[in-house]
Amino acid sequence: MTDPGSNEPGTGDSDPMSQGEPVRCRSIVKIQLDEKSFLRRRPEVEHEREVALFDLVEENVFILKGESPAAGPYHLKLSLVEDRLIFDVRDTADAPCREIVLTVRPFRMIIKDYFMVCESYFDAIKAATPSHIEAIDMGRRGLHNEGAQMLKERMAEHVELDQGTSRRFFTLLCVLHMRG
Repeated sequence: MTDPGSNEPGTGDSDPMSQGEPVRCRSIVKIQLDEKSFLRRRPEVEHEREVALFDLVEENVFILKGESPAAGPYHLKLSLVEDRLIFDVRDTADAPCREIVLTVRPFRMIIKDYFMVCESYFDAIKAATPSHIEAIDMGRRGLHNEGAQMLKERMAEHVELDQGTSRRFFTLLCVLHMRG
């Protein structure tokens, strides 16, 4: 389960924050996954979780919207509780800023498809031809982009994200979704 392009900053033309230039922002300075929300998985998944967490802290765009939004920087705790993804946003003194709750139900099919393609990819890299691996990887990236876009759209009411931040959150959603 790889976040293809996770090291790329959000530079999309439709991203009003970037205006064609890479966004270099660190609104989130600390992120934690609720340990009760997930189980440890195989090394590839653990690696992707660690990369997504590291990349999120290194570079992200996470701007709270609404009445009197705290300006950041933020500490963030992600958890999955009863089919809801919870973003517990706090300031650096650990005082609550906002809790954003998203239902995971709309993501189920794309996560399922993404997991299936990732399994095919991991199997293919052991024995398939480079062109076959590349074809599977293109499908994997496409599903990852679709999930990230869906997440970005569902978060739009609460927080402004760039594409890179949204992609990393989708990776973490997938990891949290692997609950056995």
